[in-house]
Amino acid sequence: QSECHPDTCTQMTATEQWIFLCAAHKTPKECPAIDYTRHTLDGAACLLNSNKYFPSRVSIKESSVAKLGSVCRRIYRIFSHAYFHHRQIFDEYEKLEVNETFLCHRFTKFVMKYNLMSKDNLIVPILEEEVQNSVVGESEA
Repeated sequence: QSECHPDTCTQMTATEQWIFLCAAHKTPKECPAIDYTRHTLDGAACLLNSNKYFPSRVSIKESSVAKLGSVCRRIYRIFSHAYFHHRQIFDEYEKLEVNETFLCHRFTKFVMKYNLMSKDNLIVPILEEEVQNSVVGESEA
């Protein structure tokens, strides 16, 4: 599909295996993918700017690390949805020479480096050895 719209992406899915529920509601519920995306990014921004959970910009309280993992899983679902349902757009922003953001690639490296997500949940096919080499190279620097 060329764009993500509530009429065409009525649920937040990546593969047919999972329907992701939106945690922005009192009781998690299904949202169209574009709404899930907006709710997730708004929630992530609020959480990361929260003095209660992240009072310092240079260190993270141990009790807040679990919150990071949860946010990372939700954000990664956005990448997964884009990859599996809007591949052309995903590739345009991820890989093409004009943009070269490699945002999903860099996010995957980040969550792997800090062990914020299980590898089983990393379903967007990024060359694993490339990611591993990058993580090893960064830790040696």
